[in-house]
Amino acid sequence: MSNVTIHKAKTDLSKLIARVEKGEEIVISRGNQPVAKLVPIAGKRPVSEALGMWKDVIVPEAFFEPLSEEELCLWEGPVEPSS
Repeated sequence: MSNVTIHKAKTDLSKLIARVEKGEEIVISRGNQPVAKLVPIAGKRPVSEALGMWKDVIVPEAFFEPLSEEELCLWEGPVEPSS
């Protein structure tokens, strides 16, 4: 658990939140007196763990091939002729 001053927390809030998202807990102090704690939300996986769940997924080559005209119409609707 890290300890930072209020001034440091105000200056580096985005960086501190990124650390908390990775599972770290951070205590914020006024001088030497701890006054608050940044902790991850209970039940939420750290960002690195959530991204790692896709590491063994294999994407077939067909995924990268262009869609047929029929498939494009299903996604985008029929193409109106331009005037």
